[in-house]
Amino acid sequence: MHELAFPLLVGLVILALAFDFLNGLHDAANSIATVVATRLLRPVQAVLFAAFFNFAAYFLSIIFPELHKVAETIGKGIIDKDLVTPAVVFGALVGAMFWNVVTWLKGIPSSSSHALVGGIVGAGVAHAGFEGIEWTGLNKTVIAIFLSPLLGMLLAMLVMLVSSWALRRATASFAEKTFRHLHLLSSAAYSISHGLNDAQKTMGIITVLLYSTGYLGGEFHVPHWVAFSCYIAIALGTLSGGWKIIETMGGRITKLSHHQGFAASTGGSIMVFTASLLGIPVSTTHTITGSIIGAGIARRASAVRWGVAGNVVAAWFITIPASAIVAAIFYAITRLF
Repeated sequence: MHELAFPLLVGLVILALAFDFLNGLHDAANSIATVVATRLLRPVQAVLFAAFFNFAAYFLSIIFPELHKVAETIGKGIIDKDLVTPAVVFGALVGAMFWNVVTWLKGIPSSSSHALVGGIVGAGVAHAGFEGIEWTGLNKTVIAIFLSPLLGMLLAMLVMLVSSWALRRATASFAEKTFRHLHLLSSAAYSISHGLNDAQKTMGIITVLLYSTGYLGGEFHVPHWVAFSCYIAIALGTLSGGWKIIETMGGRITKLSHHQGFAASTGGSIMVFTASLLGIPVSTTHTITGSIIGAGIARRASAVRWGVAGNVVAAWFITIPASAIVAAIFYAITRLF
């Protein structure tokens, strides 16, 4: 157990909530890219829509508490919870926030989730070496980097195929009206899944901080006030928008119809809900990008702007090492003082 003055604890909790806010700001495009690209909702309406359903995930987690396994993975499944110190938490958060700000300013839809994982690994290794890593949790997270966009793409293609077959005898106007409604419902589902998976990552960080400093009491568990605060923070971040990334996600990868928007949001939400149930902190950015590409391929492969998609993939590969390096540097700075 590590001693930490209460004001410093409060400061670190505020820093963690700031990361959660930035996560919502950075990942606003995840939930609303398709509804903006198809002009189903205006940008301001879409942001309000996404923020509302980001917070609605809080009530879903109360009804189904088994969906809160991601917080445990982040809090004690990446680095041994007994080796975590306040300095490790500080380094991890700053490393992740630094990378999020850089990619947000550049309009690159990188992963806030994997920036945080990279930050935890970088600061944790700087503190305790590689023996402090919980390889089971880290490995399943790294594997999800590659599987989540692929599975999202395949699920979106499958939804396109099934829904096309189901409405094969419908008139064009009836099909368009149907897919508009389904697109809105699927976007709401994806916003809920986004809030559910992403808010838990900050919950895990705050909880392991409380655990390591003796403020938690008892076994590792997420306090109610921590969960509520994190859902509020990510919803407020989403309200602030992320317009550059929305442009990339919603229009530059491929042009979308309501049918494709429905398929992408449905495939993505299935993937993210499943990951939350399994306790895997997947990247909602990666998942929806793969789903959008899958919806585009289902129309024709040439509909996808592969150059833009390639730049997004490149950002995926460098996110964890980049944020890990920054986190290790800031951890080292704390040791100087």
